[in-house]
Amino acid sequence: MFRLTDFDYHDKTVFLRADLNSPVKDGNIISDARFRAVLPTVRYLLEGGAKLVIGTHQSKPYKGDYITTEQHAEILSGLLGQEVEYVEDIFGRYAREKISSLKPGEAIMLENLRFSAEEIKYKPIEECEKTFFVRKLAPLIDYVVNDAFAAAHRSQPSLVGFARLKPMIMGLLMEREIRALTKAYETQEKPRVYVLGGAKVDDSLRVAENVLRGEKADLILTGGLVGHVFTLAKGFNLGDANLEFMERKGLLELVDWAERILDEFYPQVRTPVDFAVDYRGERVEVDLLSDEKWLFDGHPILDIGSRTVEKYREVLMKARVIVANGPMGVFEREEFAIGTVGVFRAIGESKAFSVVGGGHSIASIYKYGITGISHVSTGGGAMLSFFAGEKLPVLEAFKESYERFKDLLKG
Repeated sequence: MFRLTDFDYHDKTVFLRADLNSPVKDGNIISDARFRAVLPTVRYLLEGGAKLVIGTHQSKPYKGDYITTEQHAEILSGLLGQEVEYVEDIFGRYAREKISSLKPGEAIMLENLRFSAEEIKYKPIEECEKTFFVRKLAPLIDYVVNDAFAAAHRSQPSLVGFARLKPMIMGLLMEREIRALTKAYETQEKPRVYVLGGAKVDDSLRVAENVLRGEKADLILTGGLVGHVFTLAKGFNLGDANLEFMERKGLLELVDWAERILDEFYPQVRTPVDFAVDYRGERVEVDLLSDEKWLFDGHPILDIGSRTVEKYREVLMKARVIVANGPMGVFEREEFAIGTVGVFRAIGESKAFSVVGGGHSIASIYKYGITGISHVSTGGGAMLSFFAGEKLPVLEAFKESYERFKDLLKG
């Protein structure tokens, strides 16, 4: 795969595909974490004299955080200390004129790429190549730099469509992500512990199955809704309130799958021994084997309990490699952040090489000032796909582009 240092960008037009998709509240972006993550790549290109065209998506149609990229351009301008002009167009004449008139060291940001219908669908490279987006912009571009690791599991025109037409190069963030994830996945150091939480239960089951079967993990600790599903698969009753919630979310149909994983790898999958519920406005912890289990009938589980945190902590402090994705509970409510904060603090304090990812995980790490984690990944879904052993379309596109254009390096 091409690295950023392989080419000279002076006076070259570069399309940088970033992932600046950020949380929005009341119409305003409330986190600049992804902007800061891509900053080294942006600086490298501009200092190298590139004419920079930045593209990102923000949310998807009909959602409350589906906004223009005007704020994205403003935030990036502020962090960079130079103007990144917002262009209210994607591949129309106005956008193409703006691209053509760029001078070395200047940058523009295109409109939200998902305002274009072509960008919503997942299609193979061949079809992405034929889109208007790619056909209109390709003649104006010399190089494509992809730094959108968080979207690497998607096959869309802006992400893979240029790969066979122009050299597609890894940005600095992309390179750092791939290096850290590969190190955690391929290592032979033991014990290797995976912590799977959050709400992406089917993705987490795929990861569990892949890393256990491939002997990439020695232990799996579960929390969040992933922990609920495995707890049910072990034969425990989580009460009416929780079963109804899980049925609404379509999670009960995943219990059989979790059961099959347990049948094959039972001692390697750990589940919570206690949970916390909201009882009359307060956090109340309920042991799975106690008489207080009646509380589960009327009160949803919002976190793992303190005993579980202690047990998980013991495991994490002995680990050599840790991969974690997703929170242990509803960390947004302070009294139910004990599980997430306790587990992530233990990861930070352990001597293990650690990779933690997922939007909610990152939010909790920043909110509670957790330090010591080796690599905080910007991608949740992409990271889960990687550890599930799936081919990531963007990584495949990098390889294809390298094969097609590697002769350029000989010059």
